[in-house]
Amino acid sequence: MIETDKYKNRLTTLIIRNPLVWFFVLACAISWISFVPIILVEWKIIEIADSSLYAAIFSVHTFGPALAAYFVLRLTEGKSGWTKIRERVRKVRFGWRQYLFIMILVPAFMLAGILLMPGSITSFQGLPQHFLVRYLFLFVLIFFGGGPLGEELGWRGFAYPRMQTRYGPLKAALLLGIVWTFWHLADFFTSSQKGGPGTGLFAFTHQLPVFLVQVVALSVIFAWVYNVTKGSLFAAILLHASYDTFGSTVQPLFQNHWVTSTDFPFAIPMMLLAVALIIGTKGRLGFEKKRNDGSKTGMVEESR
Repeated sequence: MIETDKYKNRLTTLIIRNPLVWFFVLACAISWISFVPIILVEWKIIEIADSSLYAAIFSVHTFGPALAAYFVLRLTEGKSGWTKIRERVRKVRFGWRQYLFIMILVPAFMLAGILLMPGSITSFQGLPQHFLVRYLFLFVLIFFGGGPLGEELGWRGFAYPRMQTRYGPLKAALLLGIVWTFWHLADFFTSSQKGGPGTGLFAFTHQLPVFLVQVVALSVIFAWVYNVTKGSLFAAILLHASYDTFGSTVQPLFQNHWVTSTDFPFAIPMMLLAVALIIGTKGRLGFEKKRNDGSKTGMVEESR
């Protein structure tokens, strides 16, 4: 019992000293381990006949970052740390321009990226019946169980604020984008990232580099939204849901290799949008620091 307590205290000390490192390790471990059944199903090693169970397992793996954040926060800050994250999720009051950016401008850039792909316009299959209703239904489904909620509680809820304090807004966004990309590595063994049986290393050699550009660019965009909404996690979750829903519903309407089998349609416009935000904000990405007297300095806080 004494030995167990000793090892427990050592682990707690290590996590308190390096909360970000342990957060990333736990986020990847939880998500990758819980995703193993999905990989085994795709490779026909096991079978899950119940589609709802399959969907539930897929949803659970997206909550790896949230669970990691909860675990690390409870050890390092106690109950108050997680309470602060919940308060930022409820922060729904921010400018209409930010809502417009999230719900209209980002999907518009995604659509532009699709239309710029060779042969995409002629491959358009038309809008299915009740498209808007299905879009809204899927939006809600994705918002709560498709990735946005489970991921953003970790990425923008826990990691980015601490990284921004330590490295500055732009460097933090770029570094988080790299980690965020490789958190998705398990997906590349399945069709969700163009992998799976018979694909060999194609997903890793061809898809992963483009995906890296896409996610790093998204990380910059998310950082800007996070900062201009004064740390609203609701805005980050909403942006994530808007991006994923548009991709899931509109992309399949174009029967074109460039659109359905690559990430170029979204990687290119997101990269351009990210560059525009970097240039437009001079790398600040909407970040402002308040001094003790309450005035703004534009300086990055020292890490605590």
